[in-house]
Amino acid sequence: MVNSCSGKMGHAAAEAAVRAGLPLVPFSYGGDSEDGKEVDVNGVKVTIVSPKRRVEVLEQVRSEFPGAIMIDYTLPSVVNGNASFYAEHRIPFVMGTTGGDRDKIMQEAVDSGVYAVIAPNMGKQIVAMQTMLEMMAERFPGCLAGYNMHVIESHQATKADTSGTALANIASFKKMGLDFDTQKDVELVRDEARQIGEMKVPKDALKGHAFHTYTVTSPDGSVTLQFQHNVVGRRVYAEGTVDAALFLASKIEEGADKKIYNMVDVLSGGSMR
Repeated sequence: MVNSCSGKMGHAAAEAAVRAGLPLVPFSYGGDSEDGKEVDVNGVKVTIVSPKRRVEVLEQVRSEFPGAIMIDYTLPSVVNGNASFYAEHRIPFVMGTTGGDRDKIMQEAVDSGVYAVIAPNMGKQIVAMQTMLEMMAERFPGCLAGYNMHVIESHQATKADTSGTALANIASFKKMGLDFDTQKDVELVRDEARQIGEMKVPKDALKGHAFHTYTVTSPDGSVTLQFQHNVVGRRVYAEGTVDAALFLASKIEEGADKKIYNMVDVLSGGSMR
């Protein structure tokens, strides 16, 4: 069950589920103004359900689709409320939405005992690079002490917050010894002219892309290290989300003691399509 099927990322995730041959629940949680709206997902008619009907529809979903997993691609403004709902009703979920109070999301999930995959980035290959940085930080703490870093990231204009992936990577760089100010040293590019001219984003990808560059320099400027990942479109995230849902289903089926996972766990599981 993909929530916010009317949104671009939610719709992409729902399409990926259908392509993978999974049964897509014909309901999707959305806003009050969308209640009753129908969205076509590769031939599957999905009805948007407002918050006031969530419990009613949940009972129907549990009856008709036992074992259904929720996939959340909603908005930062509602992500905590959604996570609380999943935890309260013990609904296994994959949280792809970024923003909100992440510590609260994690703690509520842990306290409820629900199975969940919670990650700021569902793109498998991008997560592999992110994991590489985490491993560097663990093996070589302080290796970049004294160095400076500037981060520039470009996303569609509708994304107001700093990328969760960028924040995770920055945390690894800081463990390597960088003195980094997230507020000052992360440059968010949301202007289309800059995206095309400076970031080299293809014009047809302006409404769906993620271009990140992390530039690390020595104090005297004699050494420069650069890490970059550029993604056009949403397919890589959507397909990773489906892998996360399949991974979570396998953990539920085996009754795993561990309940909360991230995309590194999914990658390590080795069951990627």
